[in-house]
Amino acid sequence: MQTADYQKEYLDFLAFERGLSPLTRENYARDLQQLAILSNHQPLNILKINHIRRLIVIMHSHGLSSKTIARRLSAWRGFYDFLIHRHQFSNNPITGLRAPKPAKTLPQSLSVEQAIKLVDVSGDDVLGVRDHAILELFYSSGLRLSELVGLNLEAIDALQGQATVTGKGNKTRVVPVGSYALEAIKNWLPLRTNILVNNPNEQAIFITRQGNRITPRAVQYRVKEWSIKKGLDTSAHPHLLRHTFATHMLQSSGDLRAVQEMLGHANISTTQIYTHLDFQHLAKVYDNAHPRAKKKL
Repeated sequence: MQTADYQKEYLDFLAFERGLSPLTRENYARDLQQLAILSNHQPLNILKINHIRRLIVIMHSHGLSSKTIARRLSAWRGFYDFLIHRHQFSNNPITGLRAPKPAKTLPQSLSVEQAIKLVDVSGDDVLGVRDHAILELFYSSGLRLSELVGLNLEAIDALQGQATVTGKGNKTRVVPVGSYALEAIKNWLPLRTNILVNNPNEQAIFITRQGNRITPRAVQYRVKEWSIKKGLDTSAHPHLLRHTFATHMLQSSGDLRAVQEMLGHANISTTQIYTHLDFQHLAKVYDNAHPRAKKKL
């Protein structure tokens, strides 16, 4: 049988025995056609794992995303499983192969000026005072959204300038809290007490005007709203402030281990992405400052 015959039989199998939709079968057909084209129409039974590895390299060099390559490999793997079962092919050359891992995208962060502009909320209305404390604490301590929402009163130690937070995996850690955040929290607590006259048992630091623990969605909305009010050219969100905290800490200290501890990363490889951000910062400084940086050879 020719390759086209095997492909047609497999597509019929997908239609009548597996009941896949026409659109899904069209996708399979395209992926199988690419296998034939990329392999220069070599007979299916002579393709080995080294041939497929080469095809992966070719697809990657053509700019295909890891997701697309992974989908093609999955289609080819299923095709060869069918050929083994129905036509006694001896091996599946795609077994064990995976698409290249996608490149890590660098997390966005605010400049120091943008961060200060965002967190510097003034005014004495209840929501403004509360939001000021929330924003200062995000930027001061690099908390995750869930960690900030979950904070109770006893978590803040104003004398020591620190907070005990519960992060991923229910692990607790102690993080420093800066003087600006402590002052903002101090200004918020009396207003919080007034709100809780009818709900004195609520332990959450950050509450709504109804006296309930604030929700993650509400915090996201308020952070975005303040970024718009402040005229930032990017839509801020809680995780952006966490990235900003990590970036600024690393730029100032260069202490990757300390930043890892403060962020609560179990593996330092998660924190290392900020070293790329730091290099970007240093590269910009170099380009702007070094007399030889822009010299054309």
